[in-house]
Amino acid sequence: MMNKIPDITLNDGLTLPVVGLGTYALNGNAGANAVQNAIHAGYRLIDSAYNYENEGTVGEAVRRSYVPREELRITSKLPGRYQNYDKAVTTIQESLYRASLDYYDLYLIHWPNPRQDQYVEAWQALIDAKKWGLVRSIGVCNFLPEHIERLEKETGVKPSVNQIELHPFFNQEQQRKWHQANNIVTESWSPLARANNLLQNDTIQQIAQRHNKSISQIILRWHFQLGAISIPKSASPVRQLENISIFDFSLDETEMSLISGLTHPDGRINNQDPAVYEEF
Repeated sequence: MMNKIPDITLNDGLTLPVVGLGTYALNGNAGANAVQNAIHAGYRLIDSAYNYENEGTVGEAVRRSYVPREELRITSKLPGRYQNYDKAVTTIQESLYRASLDYYDLYLIHWPNPRQDQYVEAWQALIDAKKWGLVRSIGVCNFLPEHIERLEKETGVKPSVNQIELHPFFNQEQQRKWHQANNIVTESWSPLARANNLLQNDTIQQIAQRHNKSISQIILRWHFQLGAISIPKSASPVRQLENISIFDFSLDETEMSLISGLTHPDGRINNQDPAVYEEF
C-alpha cells in the first residue's frame, strides 16, 4: 500500500514532502537497493551530498524505480572545498554527471565555512545553476541567520531551505523561529540524533507507549508538528516504512513541550558549530 506523505511549499513554489530519506553511508549496490525500496515504500524526497560519495547510488536507485522522475525530489550539496564560483559551477555539473540526472530538485551549500569566506560566490553559482535549469530550487545547510542575511543582501536571493542539525536534544527554537519569520523552510538532519541515547529516553518512551507508536515515530511526528522536514536514514525496509507512518496520530501541546524540553545548550552531536566549523 502506497504511503502518501504531505507536501510543504517552498518560497519559490517547489513542493517537498515533509519526510524524506537521508542517504549518508548508503553506497554501492546495497545502497541503491535501500533507496529504491524507500521510493517504492512511498518516499519521494531523497537527500544526498557530493561528500557522501553516493550521488551515483541515488541516481541508480532512481533509474531502477518505477516512479516517474518528475514525482521525485532529489537533493545534493556543494562541499566546502569547492565554494569558489568556477569550482562550484563545475561541481554542480559533476554532481549531475555522477547521478546521471538532468537536474536536481534541490541543491544546497553544505556548510558556510565562514573562515574561508566564499559562501556568497558559491551562492551566486547556485543562483546561476538554477537559471540554467541544472537545479529547481536552491538552499543552504547549517547557515546562521547572519550568513543568510548576507546572501540576500549581496545577491537579492533568499534560500528556500536551511537544513540544520535538529532533534529533541538540540531543538533550535530560535533558529526555527527566524526561518519562519523569513519564509525559509527548516529541514532537520540527524532528526533522531543518530540514536544517541534518544531512543532510550524515558520521556519519549512514555509518550510512545501512550500512542502505541515507536520512539522514532514520536520523534518524527514532533518534527512534523514543528513544521520541519525530517530526513531520517535507514536501510531497513521495516524502519523505512515505520518512519513515514506518522500521519495517523498527533501529539498534544504538553507532549510537544516535554519533547522540546529535552534540549540542552551542548546538544550538538559532534559539536559542529556553523560559526566556526569548516567542512572539507
